[in-house]
Amino acid sequence: MPDTPLDGFVILDFTQFYQGPYATMMAAKAGADVIKIEPPKGESLRGMAPPGKTGSYPVAALNANKRGVTLDLKQEAGRELLKRMVLKADAVVENYSPGVMDRLGVGWSVLSEINPKLVYVSGTGFGLSGPDRDNLAMDFTIQAASGVMSLTGYADGPPLRTGAPYVDILGGAHLYAGLVTALLQRERTGRGRLVEIAMVEAVFPALATAIDQYHRAGQKVPGRTGNAFANFNRAPYNVYEASDGHVAIILVTEAQWQNLLGAMGRDDLKDDPKFIKNDARVTHYQETEALVSDWTKAHTRAEIFEATSRFKVPCAPVRDLEEMLNDPHMHGRGMLEVVDHYDYGPVVLPNSPLRFHGADKVPTKVSPRVGEHNDEVYGGWLGLSAGEMARLRETGAI
Repeated sequence: MPDTPLDGFVILDFTQFYQGPYATMMAAKAGADVIKIEPPKGESLRGMAPPGKTGSYPVAALNANKRGVTLDLKQEAGRELLKRMVLKADAVVENYSPGVMDRLGVGWSVLSEINPKLVYVSGTGFGLSGPDRDNLAMDFTIQAASGVMSLTGYADGPPLRTGAPYVDILGGAHLYAGLVTALLQRERTGRGRLVEIAMVEAVFPALATAIDQYHRAGQKVPGRTGNAFANFNRAPYNVYEASDGHVAIILVTEAQWQNLLGAMGRDDLKDDPKFIKNDARVTHYQETEALVSDWTKAHTRAEIFEATSRFKVPCAPVRDLEEMLNDPHMHGRGMLEVVDHYDYGPVVLPNSPLRFHGADKVPTKVSPRVGEHNDEVYGGWLGLSAGEMARLRETGAI
């Protein structure tokens, strides 16, 4: 038996796009048998595939180690087949719009009657209740609705989204947490339950710094400050130009300011009243910024990083995608892995960031093609006969 945390758990995966597939990918990487169930033509994200490919890169990255089957829930035969699968499954995970599974007749209330031990996990934008329940939700719109977008960008420009869909991924991490937490309770009580994760709720705690500044300013809403701290209330705290790119430097203690002066070779300023405390540096914000940026512009990212590391100042080079794809640290730890994929050939794919020390490593298996494991799952795991399989194919239920 494999020594993996979720070995033996069977998860029926109705997820699509980023949020849900990320959660179930982590479950698969923890050893669960995740069966990705797609409509006969595949999930929506496959439609964004480049010419000649069966899936986009996110499909490959977020669906590794899953078995893939097709199922048409709009057909009675498809719904009945799902009910048979639920009898053998531990969990269902879906991130359809609220009410979709209920309208199809296979929501929580129906499936939990069939299998009272079932954990049913629903990921949505705004939750299964409340006045915003039915609002259309994607990462982009949740960034807007949550308040995050209002804080992103420069003061003289429009609100901006982040360059990566972090709300989807943050929502997926919470979805996984909800799944595993409910499975833990189920193991103790023998009863499953409905679990829901709303992306707008998952992202709200990330507003803590901005809300703190809102209260400190007497309930005044912070404006956009680019890469600087909210309300420009810390200095230095920014992205600075280097001779070959940019670096991010952040200070959170006064000792780090003294250390940065050492890194810059400016110990002559260690007692200067304009810079000695954060409040003084904020008062002389432009002078502080100029002092740091004049130094960074004269050096490469590597030189800046070496100097700040030596003096224990929080700093990082701003790296591009190609640098990240080839990052020795990420590859050395096994978070990034070159995998031979049927669509992309040798391609860098992510592993799960969850590390279970002492557990067996789950070897990476590439994302399934549409319906790739229909025979293996329906015929082998579920035990359907050849005749039943043929009839399901003839009707288009699978």
